[in-house]
Amino acid sequence: MKANRRHIYVLLAFATVLAVLAAVVVMLNTLGEARIADSAKPLPASQQLIERGRYLALAGNCAGCHTERGGAAYAGGRSISTPFGIIYTSNLTPDPRAGIGLWSADHFWRAMHNGRSRDGRLLYPAFPYTSYTQVTREDSDAIYAWLQTLPPVSQGNRAHALDFPYNTQAALAVWRALFFRPGAYEAQARRSPDWNRGAYLVGGLGHCIACHGSRNVLGATNSGRGLGGGPIPGQSWYAPALDDPAEAGTSHWQTSDIVALLKTGITASATVSGPMADVVYQSTQYLDDADLHAIAVYLKDLPDHAQARQEAIPVQSGSALMQRGDKVYSKQCASCHGEQGEGKVGMFPALAGNRAVKLGNPANLIQMVLFGGYAPSTKGNPRPYGMPPFGHVLTDEDVSAVLTYVRGSWGNNAPEVSLLQVVRR
Repeated sequence: MKANRRHIYVLLAFATVLAVLAAVVVMLNTLGEARIADSAKPLPASQQLIERGRYLALAGNCAGCHTERGGAAYAGGRSISTPFGIIYTSNLTPDPRAGIGLWSADHFWRAMHNGRSRDGRLLYPAFPYTSYTQVTREDSDAIYAWLQTLPPVSQGNRAHALDFPYNTQAALAVWRALFFRPGAYEAQARRSPDWNRGAYLVGGLGHCIACHGSRNVLGATNSGRGLGGGPIPGQSWYAPALDDPAEAGTSHWQTSDIVALLKTGITASATVSGPMADVVYQSTQYLDDADLHAIAVYLKDLPDHAQARQEAIPVQSGSALMQRGDKVYSKQCASCHGEQGEGKVGMFPALAGNRAVKLGNPANLIQMVLFGGYAPSTKGNPRPYGMPPFGHVLTDEDVSAVLTYVRGSWGNNAPEVSLLQVVRR
């Protein structure tokens, strides 16, 4: 009898703990949320507000995710690969059934600020409300007003294809309780208006940390290091650290060069490619000079976090791998990048001393060699030079050899690229 009572007490205690934890999770998932009336009044939208919303939607690169390749603008359906499965983006057009035609400005603000849909469902953070929570109500209303002017598209939203338990609202609620709190950008009085504007854009609508931040095993960004770089979830690209001068840090750059890179995708010493080329093409090239300058001021002022790096063991120049890489380079690469990796100014980037070549993670180089890459077509660079794909020409062994050669030549002294790294691309 005593044993049975003991078991009952243990079960009651366990149930109590679970109930308390559940209550805490619910509380943390409703922080800062106001009740939205079903009869919410429509938002009065002036032409000025709509135009501001159009601009802000570009700043947030909303079309980049919410437009399927070849599909109607903002109609959703684009797949986003994550370590937990596939997320499909939603329809943002004002269609009353498939889109957000029945949403009020309050509903839209709640989605941006709290990560909750009109019907009360919690949203997955592939929609980066963890950053958008910093966006002001005024800017949220402007984006909403702009979206309401789009042609409605009756394209239904696709169900996500996530693994269990990540496909449950309960698991999402626990994740949010652990890693998400609604917030707002707080201007720093000791900083200039430009710095604060840049911090607001980078941390909020720009959601730069979504790519340029590292993540834990549950997919939450490491806010402690911020823009410290990391593999882009679901992609085979590495977003270099924006606070490390050996990666993509710009503390030693001229502000005008940062502005030029964001506006045109190219400067005398750098070119964007891969996912960042898409960002410049669809977003930053359309920002006004004042906002680009503000972003540049903020990025330039990020504290340097140069990582301690072990001195790479130079690959022996006479090794079989280097010899093979030398032959591949001479045949496939030297005509553009130069016999000594010197490149051609304004056309083909130099490989000698190129910090993108020397990154500890060679993922971007592998992607470029296999699948090619172009700078974005912008008003300031309408016909960019690009690199054709070589995946159909080179074997995996050739790719390993030529990248090892490039990383080990002309003073680069970067580690070799193994065959396994190429195969795992």
